[in-house]
Amino acid sequence: MRTPRFAVRAGALVLGVALLSACGSDEHQDIKNWMQNEQAGMRGHIPPLPQIKTFPVVDFDLDKIVDPFLASKLDPEKRSANRPDTNRRREPLEAYPLESMKFVGMMVKAGKPVALLQVDKTTYQVHVGNYIGQNFGQITKISDAELTLKELVEDANGDWVERIGSMQLQEQEARR
Repeated sequence: MRTPRFAVRAGALVLGVALLSACGSDEHQDIKNWMQNEQAGMRGHIPPLPQIKTFPVVDFDLDKIVDPFLASKLDPEKRSANRPDTNRRREPLEAYPLESMKFVGMMVKAGKPVALLQVDKTTYQVHVGNYIGQNFGQITKISDAELTLKELVEDANGDWVERIGSMQLQEQEARR
């Protein structure tokens, strides 16, 4: 007599489950005990939150603060009365910084003082009102020993401010 295939397969399945359940019960017990011992000693540690710092209260007066949106700050035309004329024709000595110029002499021509400035071994004649240097420097006075000028420089706020400077007459070196 023949046994149905279903019965053979079911019997093999029951036998396999029985074998697997017998193997797994005591084989890993030592690992399970070790894990329980280790877990018993573990406690999490979360540090407390830091203390919240309080900052001092600062009083300020809104009337003393400059409004950054004033028309004079936004419109460059209204920014400063001292603004240089950028449309005028530049003079030759405006290409050089003042540090590279030497005041080497002074003479009177047609009743007016004339300063002699030396730049790169070339001597230039300048009068009161001429522009020199790279900061819109204009000569205001020429004397025997000093040349005085007014420069216009832009400050951190974008306003043009006057800066008065001078050049001293350079002593000529004795020629040998």
